[in-house]
This record gives sequence, structure tokens and C-alpha cells, in this order.
Amino acid sequence: MKFAEFFAGLRISAGPASLSEAEILAFAQAWDPQWFHTDPVAADQGPFKGLIASGWQTCGLAMRLAVEAALQGSESFASPGIAYIKWPNPVRPDEPVRLEATVLEVRRSQSKPDLGVLRWRWELLHEDGRQALELEATSLFDLSQAKGAGV
Repeated sequence: MKFAEFFAGLRISAGPASLSEAEILAFAQAWDPQWFHTDPVAADQGPFKGLIASGWQTCGLAMRLAVEAALQGSESFASPGIAYIKWPNPVRPDEPVRLEATVLEVRRSQSKPDLGVLRWRWELLHEDGRQALELEATSLFDLSQAKGAGV
């Protein structure tokens, strides 16, 4: 989607997608080597009663879905950050989740008119509606090549 196509209130859906046990183990061994992400036997006895994906891997899954649904081919080039992030329920191997994103704000920067600013809320949801991830992110768009674009 191009920046001019975004508007406050727009809802974007993507997925489903899932992570295999092998993907969860490989990510955790490289980037978040906590036992409940890396040891299926110990994880079965732990508080989550099974292996779970790292919250950071869950963010990566949501990012992939956001790119596929909205950012691929856009003028998006960076993000100055995330206002908040929550992982209310874990993602387990082969458990499908979907992304539901809601655009909160779309504007041009006052100090840099060729900079588009998009603020949006992402939810990664299990099939039964439980949240796996909730975050509010800001994305930046280079509008220097998009003269005459809306907003």
C-alpha cells in the first residue's frame, strides 16, 4: 500500500501464519535461549505446559504479516519506535495466528513535509480470538518521490 492509501480507522488483516517447533527452537537457540523456548521436555513441566515462541519471534511473525499485507511496495523505510508492546498469551508450535492492524493516525511531518508518519495498533490473534501480541508502532514513509500524494 502507498502512504496515500492509509487513513485513520483503516483495518488491515493478514494471515493466518504459524511457527513450527523447529523454527521456535532455532530462533530461541540463537536469540532468546530461555529453557521454555529451547527445551520441549522441560517446557512441558513449566508454567506454560509446553514449548512457546519467544515474544521477540512473535514480533517478527507480526512484522512479516504487516509487510505482506501493507508495507511491501510502499514508501515505508523506518520506524522511530514502539509506544508499547504486550504478549498476553503465548504462541505455540503450529498454532495459527492472524494479524489485525488498525491505523490510528496518518499525517505528514510538519518539520519535514516529505516524511509521512503512520501510527498503528497491531494485534496478533489466535483462532479463538485470544491476543498473542499487542503493540502500537510508528512507521515512517519517504514521500519525496510521491509529489501530489493525498494526506
